[in-house]
Amino acid sequence: MSAAVQAKPQSRLLLSGNDAIARGVWEAGAKVAAAYPGTPSTEILESLSLYPDLYAEWSVNEKVAMEVAIGGSMSGARSFCAMKHVGLNVASDAFMTVTVAGVIGGLVIAVADDVGMSSSQNEQDSRFWGRFAHVPVLEPADSQEAYEMAKYAFELSEAYNTPVILRLTTRVCHVKAVVQVGERVKHDIGGFKSDARRWVMTPANAKGLLPAQIAREGKLQKLAEASPMNFLDDGSDKRVGFVTSGPAYMHLRESFPDAPVLKLGFTYPVPVALVEKLAAQVEHLVVVEETEPLMEQELKAAGLLKIHGKDLLPRLGELTPNVLIPAIKTFLGEPLPPTTTYPKFEPFPRPPTMCAACPHMGVYYSLARMRKNVQISGDIGCYTLGAGHPWNALDTTISMGASMGIALGMDKARSEETKDKSVVAVIGDSTFLHMGMQGMLDIVYNRGNVTVLILDNRTTGMTGGQNHAGTGKGLKGDETPRVDFVKLVEALGVKPERIKKIDPYVLPVVFKTIKQETAIPEVSVIITDRPCVLSEFYTKIEPYKVVDDDCTGCGNCINVGCPAITVKRSETKVRPDGKVNELKFTTIDTAMCTGCHMCVESCGPNAIVLAKRAAAAE
Repeated sequence: MSAAVQAKPQSRLLLSGNDAIARGVWEAGAKVAAAYPGTPSTEILESLSLYPDLYAEWSVNEKVAMEVAIGGSMSGARSFCAMKHVGLNVASDAFMTVTVAGVIGGLVIAVADDVGMSSSQNEQDSRFWGRFAHVPVLEPADSQEAYEMAKYAFELSEAYNTPVILRLTTRVCHVKAVVQVGERVKHDIGGFKSDARRWVMTPANAKGLLPAQIAREGKLQKLAEASPMNFLDDGSDKRVGFVTSGPAYMHLRESFPDAPVLKLGFTYPVPVALVEKLAAQVEHLVVVEETEPLMEQELKAAGLLKIHGKDLLPRLGELTPNVLIPAIKTFLGEPLPPTTTYPKFEPFPRPPTMCAACPHMGVYYSLARMRKNVQISGDIGCYTLGAGHPWNALDTTISMGASMGIALGMDKARSEETKDKSVVAVIGDSTFLHMGMQGMLDIVYNRGNVTVLILDNRTTGMTGGQNHAGTGKGLKGDETPRVDFVKLVEALGVKPERIKKIDPYVLPVVFKTIKQETAIPEVSVIITDRPCVLSEFYTKIEPYKVVDDDCTGCGNCINVGCPAITVKRSETKVRPDGKVNELKFTTIDTAMCTGCHMCVESCGPNAIVLAKRAAAAE
């Protein structure tokens, strides 16, 4: 067990925000927890799964995770689900309805916003869901608050018959701090009680529940005004007062230690009366919020017109001291503090790339060779890196599962320039199960001419290697039924003769199969079958080495994209016909090489051999 699980009552533990939320959920007596992995929220459920006396699962997507939690709540169990910001888009259908129906057991939804987009395709402000769905939003600023708010959220949920959003950001999720923890409380489960007027959400039943939702929001407004999570941190410098929430509070305190700050933890409904109290004490009022001006607009709509916010501060990224100090000092007409200058060093470029022996490399190596003849619709996962060097083999990446529908749209919108190009959709195993199956069905149903590549590496790779329904393992490593992708796509309507399962390490077969399937004007599916090199299912093979005397500098092995292969030296050679060849003589880091042999198959002069064989020859 982890130290967090073994901790005695009233222990002090060093916890990340994600770990602290897990601890708070467990201590609150939650019985059901579900999530789909997504940075920066992934570790919440991983940490929660280590605790006893509750059920936790990786769901196939965020909508299902939400529904599992809703079902638990309907049955009287305190229930929890977690996701990153874009995950709530997926889960919103079920979420928007349960906000009307309400809860029995407390229902808490942790949503982690990736402020600064360190690992996301957009920067989204999940606080808007509180306003949109008329539910309370809590925002912790550190790990201690994350722990405390997670516990309180269940009480709030049950007291006001509402789901509660716990809005996090990357800074809170991943930064560690000392947390004072307690012990788990017992929460009895009453069991599901049939009530069609409440749980069968026909229009007639839903209309009957809407007045209660509206009345609830008024009560929550009064609660927010009186909440100890919202407090005024007095300061002596009354020129500027600040309204803020989340980790921006920490940045403000560091930047302007003498300024009055209204720190909000219960951020929706916005406690307007508290803000008015601060406004009366200062010359200027500035709303500091990441990322959208939600509070600023709410306050202006309430009649507080002489306030500032996004007219001074950016809407993108974190509001750290190096952003806040220049903005506010410029506003006040003060000189900026002197900046310390350091010698400028250009770091060696290290673009993101795939791991050595990643099974996706062979697919992109082959697609890159066909680049002029294909349009390639990509998806969310490690294989998104196929858009980069040396492959440059992706045309689109929009959202989870979108490769399928986008590929069909490309197929149906062919122009004179693209009519002869093949359309390829690339998607991973976890992503296909998450949201790709419906798109696959749509391609079949609408007779698309698309070749779908399902890159099955038997893990959810980009978020750290979590299990899913295609791995044969559950959240805790227990054995589960494993999806057979061949049978699955056949059940979705793909002809058996158009389904190919291949080894992505065998480059001639990969290239030949893609070329053959894209030439046939109907739906086809190619499934690769090699595990992620970082997963428990991968077995390392003997590494390879380049024989220097045999290397011709053709550079084909570099085009595979393996980070274990580097250019040792380059030469320019002028051919008799006057053309110039750039030769790249390579070497392989045998400590990094895992023996996938893709580079061997790309090497014309057979200069790449097993390291042991090369050593014996020497």
